[in-house]
This record gives sequence, structure tokens and C-alpha cells, in this order.
Amino acid sequence: MAISRAQLAKELEPGLNALFGMEYGRYENQHSEIYTTESSDRAFEEEVMLSGFGAAPVKQEGSGVSFDDANESFTARYNHETIALAFAITEEAVEDNLYDRISARYTRALARSMSHTKQVKAAAVLNNAFDSSVTGGDGKELCATDHPLINGGTFSNEPSTAADLNETSLEDALINIAGFVDERGLKVALRGTKLIVPRQLQFVAERLTASTLRPGSSDNDVNAIQSRGMMSQGYAVMDFLTDSDAFFILTDTPRGFLHFERTPLSTNMEADFDTGNMRYKARERYSFGFSDPRCVFGSPGA
Repeated sequence: MAISRAQLAKELEPGLNALFGMEYGRYENQHSEIYTTESSDRAFEEEVMLSGFGAAPVKQEGSGVSFDDANESFTARYNHETIALAFAITEEAVEDNLYDRISARYTRALARSMSHTKQVKAAAVLNNAFDSSVTGGDGKELCATDHPLINGGTFSNEPSTAADLNETSLEDALINIAGFVDERGLKVALRGTKLIVPRQLQFVAERLTASTLRPGSSDNDVNAIQSRGMMSQGYAVMDFLTDSDAFFILTDTPRGFLHFERTPLSTNMEADFDTGNMRYKARERYSFGFSDPRCVFGSPGA
């Protein structure tokens, strides 16, 4: 349905001082704190996890060398979604010069709607991190205590007992990350790099990552996380996280959170022949997800 003159009656009245309601700021590109963006030229993208080799054994004198196989472990799939929204203004409203007066406001509102959806989609991966019905390539939710390994074992990127964000839980998480293993059970040198929190935890995160001395103590102890140079990227607030006490620690895993851009944001304006209405459309196509669950350690909060 097109925006008509009746809907914009106040625009025609003399003495109008201001229009408001579409000038709000917007949370934009928060996903860049988490995701690596790559382009795509197909309907979906797939990434295959390879197992690598097991630990090298001792070769006894005169015996043959042992051979090992590298197998495909699992496949992570990214299905692109098309996001689009439009508005139209009647031919009569255009004739009465309303288009020029309101188009800038409505295009800003359109941009805010597109940005909002993008941030919601990006945050959904973390919002569903503990939901067993939303699984990754290995058949488990993003954060789980029993991610399967090809050698028959498991690894965990979630505390065995859910904990709120504090000094102890953050240190335990960093210790767990340093103990991550690959698909064959070999230790991998991963480190926690950035803390991701909802807005409700931003002040706790500031005290834990930015203070020189140990937070909440008068003993003049150093903040071990900061003094050891851990969490080198500090913390980031994601306003679209829905759980007020869940927190996540990103790691330096090479293929972790990915944002594939199939079609960048584009806008188009055209006149409809039948009605004469002016139509303005915004459209983009993308996907958010993760390949290797070792990219994060998360706690749902106590």
C-alpha cells in the first residue's frame, strides 16, 4: 500500500515546526565485532572440517613407519537469506511536493529497518547458542559440553556448571579455552581474545578487563587477566543479545564466526506505470553462522 496524502495531512498544514519518530540513531555493524565477512557467489556456502592426524608414534628400529589418514569430520552450511523492504508514495502526493519533503526521512527509516534485521540475524547465532534444537555442523548447539570428536571423545566450550560473569568464571573460561583439542584429541594453541556481553553486563566487563588491579579487592593484587595480556581485544557490547546474564569469549580459531555477503545492500527507486506511485526498495542477501565451535566459549549465566 502506498503512502497517501491523507496519511501525510499534517505535511500540508502551514506552521508545521517538525516531524519526529524516524530520526532515531541505530545500532549498526555490531556484527563486525564478532564475524569475519566474506563474499559469496552461490546460493549457499559449505565448509568442511578436516580431522588432521593423531599424535606421531615412536618408530622402532627396523620397523616400518606408521601411516595415518586425514578424514572429513563434519560440514558447516550457510544458507543465504534475502532481506528486503519497500515503501511507496502515491502519484498525487508526489505532485503536491510531498515526496521531496519526506523521502529523506523515510529512506533513513528504511535503512534503520534493514540494519535492525541484520543485527538481529547476527545476534541470533549467540542467542541460540545453548538451544539443542539449533545445531551446527557437528550436530550440537554452538556451546555444549559434549561436542563429538572423530576419535570418539568430546570437547566442551561451555562450563559444566552454568556461571554468571565474574573474575572466577572468566578465568575458568580462559583456562578451558587453552585446553581445547582438535578432532584427533591433540591440544591446539587457542586463546580467548574478546569478551562479548549484553548491555546488562557492560560495567562488569569493564571492571574485569580494563582495571589494572584486581576488581572488588582492596589487597592491591594485580588484575591477572590484564597483566598477562589476555583478552587482548577487550570486550564488546551486543545490544541484540536476549539473555541478560549470558556471556561469550571469542577465540582466535581461524574459521569461526562467518558472515557471507551474497548481495550487498542496494536500493532502487522507480515509478509504477499503472498507479503512478513512486516506489523505493532496499534489498540485501546474506547469512550468519559458525564453522568451528572452538571459536567461542559461552556460559548461559547461573
